[in-house]
Amino acid sequence: MRIGLAAIIAALPVVLLSVSWSADFDKGQHAYSSGDYETAIAEWQVLADEGHAGAQFGMGLIYANGFGVPLDDNLALKWYGLAAEQNHAEAQTNLGVMNANGWGVPQSDAEAFKWYSLAAEQGIVAAQIGIAKMYFNGFGAEQSIVLSHKWFSIASGLGDFNAGSKRDDLVAKMSPEQVTEATDLATAWLESFDTLHANQ
Repeated sequence: MRIGLAAIIAALPVVLLSVSWSADFDKGQHAYSSGDYETAIAEWQVLADEGHAGAQFGMGLIYANGFGVPLDDNLALKWYGLAAEQNHAEAQTNLGVMNANGWGVPQSDAEAFKWYSLAAEQGIVAAQIGIAKMYFNGFGAEQSIVLSHKWFSIASGLGDFNAGSKRDDLVAKMSPEQVTEATDLATAWLESFDTLHANQ
C-alpha cells in the first residue's frame, strides 16, 4: 500500500440527495474499513460518478492501492483530481504525494507543492509536513527556513510530535529574528484556524 489510508471526510453542501448519499457513502466506508472492497466500490462508484467528493476520494484510494482492483494510477489521479477540485483536503494531499513521487504523472515538485499547500491550509498535518520539507529544501517553492519552521510548528500545534522535533532542529540554523518571525506566523495561523473551526 503506497498511500496511507486517510479517514474519508467530505464537506458537501446540503442538497436533496444528501440523505441517500450519506447512507450509501457510509455503507461504502464501512465496507472499505472492513476490507470488503467489492461492496465499497459498488456503493461509491455511483456516488463518485454523481459528483460526491468523499466517494471520489474513496475511489482514488481504491485505485491508488489496488484494493479489489488492479492498481491504476491514472484512475487514482482522475478520482483524486475530481475530489480535489471540490476542495477535498485529503484528495489534495494524495495528489501532492503522487506528484512528488511521479506516480502516474511526471514527477513535479511544483504540482506537489500546489496540492500540499491547499490541503495544509485546511489543516491536514501530512500536507503541512510536506510543505515544511519542501520549503526547507527549496523543492517546488523558494527555499525558506522561516516558512519551513512555520509549517512544522503548525503541524506540531495540531498534534504531530515529530513535527515539533523537526521544528526544534531548525532553530540552530536560524537567527533569533527568524525564529520570532516563524513563531508569529505559526501562532497567527493556528489562532485563525481555531477561530474558523470554533465558528462552524
